Amino acid sequence: MQYFSKEALDFLHEIRENNTKEWFEANRDRYERLILEPSRAFVTEMGEHLQALVPTINAVPKVNGSLFRIYRDIRFRKDKTPIKSRIGVIFWQGGGKRMQSSSFYMHFDPETVFFAVGIRGFSDETLQKYRAYIKEERHRESLHEVMEKLAKKGFHFPEPKYKRLPQGFDKAMTHPELAKYASMYAYKELPHPPEFFSEALCDYAYTLYEAMFPMQQWVYEMTLS
Repeated sequence: MQYFSKEALDFLHEIRENNTKEWFEANRDRYERLILEPSRAFVTEMGEHLQALVPTINAVPKVNGSLFRIYRDIRFRKDKTPIKSRIGVIFWQGGGKRMQSSSFYMHFDPETVFFAVGIRGFSDETLQKYRAYIKEERHRESLHEVMEKLAKKGFHFPEPKYKRLPQGFDKAMTHPELAKYASMYAYKELPHPPEFFSEALCDYAYTLYEAMFPMQQWVYEMTLS
């Protein structure tokens, strides 16, 4: 079974060049055939794979579940183009909100595919929970160790958002720079490998998710604190 095709990437490129609701609605059948249905199939199969790591993983093959809306919310964005040319899927752990739960994530556009685990943007509530959690030295040490090991395997992390240490942290602490983050996840972004266009995509993604699993679990345990 092939989930995604080069034709799907061509379609996403066309969205960039014809980014209007009128064009998209005229081509909705192509979106459903090339993007939506393959995404649903991938979520179903990938969810079964991920149960080996997280038996209670949420893999919901529908929009506003593991799939994202194709229309962009432009109310508070500088970019006013209404249609997304980057397709994402998410598998989250636990009973919390999907975007504030530790998750396995993938998105792709015409140029690259991106795999990540963790939380890609903390809400105010999650940020406060994260800072409270890493005030304990053992949690800073364990996160630092996870990041060091994953970096050696070629994975990357978000850049710290804040320049100054927040209240309650100082330079005398071990790894105080961890308090400057507004998200915490590990990721790998790369040009589409051959597996992306074949039935081997789930196995390929699983290998990356399994390698990044220590970060996924660290973030999950933080959200439970």
